[in-house]
Amino acid sequence: MFPGSWSSTNARRILWTASNIRRASRNAVSRFVHTSRSSRSAASLRALTPGLVITAGSIVAGTGLYYLTNFMMPLQPILNDSSSIEEPEPFPEGLKCNVPLREFDSVYDVVPGLRKDMPMREKMETLLKFYQQEIVAAIEQADSSGKTFIIDEWSRGEGLGGGITRVFQDGRVFEKGGVNFSAIYGSLPTAAVQRMKANHKDIQIPDNGKLPFYACGLSLVIHPQHYLAPSVHMNYRYFETRNEDGTPQAWWFGGGQDLSPMYYSEADAVQFHKHLKDVCDHHDPTYYQRFKKWADEYFLIKYRGEARGIGGIFFDDLNDKEAEEHFLFVADALSRFLPSYLPAVRRVYEPSNEPRPTPEEGKHWQGLRRGRYVEFNLAVDRGTSFGLQTPGSRVESILMTLPKNASWEYNYHPSPGSLEAKTVEVLKNPKDYV
Repeated sequence: MFPGSWSSTNARRILWTASNIRRASRNAVSRFVHTSRSSRSAASLRALTPGLVITAGSIVAGTGLYYLTNFMMPLQPILNDSSSIEEPEPFPEGLKCNVPLREFDSVYDVVPGLRKDMPMREKMETLLKFYQQEIVAAIEQADSSGKTFIIDEWSRGEGLGGGITRVFQDGRVFEKGGVNFSAIYGSLPTAAVQRMKANHKDIQIPDNGKLPFYACGLSLVIHPQHYLAPSVHMNYRYFETRNEDGTPQAWWFGGGQDLSPMYYSEADAVQFHKHLKDVCDHHDPTYYQRFKKWADEYFLIKYRGEARGIGGIFFDDLNDKEAEEHFLFVADALSRFLPSYLPAVRRVYEPSNEPRPTPEEGKHWQGLRRGRYVEFNLAVDRGTSFGLQTPGSRVESILMTLPKNASWEYNYHPSPGSLEAKTVEVLKNPKDYV
């Protein structure tokens, strides 16, 4: 839960500060012993100087007085060595999830205008547009900066569909993000149809060799500012081939969502995967293990031998039940996105006894991890590759998934036993979280 009053917030910050000073001393000793960088060694020596010893009583009393005279302003570093202790940041007022944890299968009571008698195309468009709006509103509120998403509505031409691209950049909490909806019509060439028939035997190829199709989807990527906050990706889509009279022929659902932390957090991983497992178990007890395994395999950067993140679920060509059952599964998964993700961002701004990197270390590592994110999207991801190779594609919408800042260093390896090394270990060895 969030702090119920300013006094409770301040009390926790006071205790958090005292805890971090004790941890800073331990970190300084560790850096002095293990680091080979002269600047870090000098910083560690300064942190060990006797003149910087402060009693616990003066810490609490001094911090309390500071808050009385500087209401809700960030605490100033108490140690002279600013690299030894991270300055706590103000808690963003809007960073909370106001979306209720909805009951499963309640989509017809939640989404305005959605009816059971609609064709599946209309159902999916209504559902995805609703969640695009809800997610955009929640991210804007959580950012607490007053910034809003750019709206870019586009069309492929008469009768060919279009979409709504929503992009956010340079906020207080979120560095960059996009929540994109599209619904398009077209014709598949013979080669593409032949590939699809491998998984969909009921596809019938017209005499002219071109198969009409419809596809809609909601695709999302969020990259926060803070190096302790994870990036997240989500995509849910519906595809159908059509007869010449416009009626559906073959159809299937696809999608999933996955979490990419810069620093591994057990709490974030468990929470994210638990929401996904709850959704899967409600609809089919085999889903979670099947789709988690699929995600672990899909989001692997094979030439690196490590995953982009800690996975989630991923599925495609899902049509082994009635379309309505799969629709309800996608609807429930969408309803759990915000509750599964926003608390992970929120925790970054709350007091914690967990070890944390210095701001310098954190931003450096964040750049390298986002470099891996870029590698996956451009070198591995099939969707990105397909989009960029499609004539007339919207390149800006496709590359919206990339972080604003990323970096690469030649043959970089984190120090053994470091927080960074522990994160890489998890990425190289997927495990069960729930």
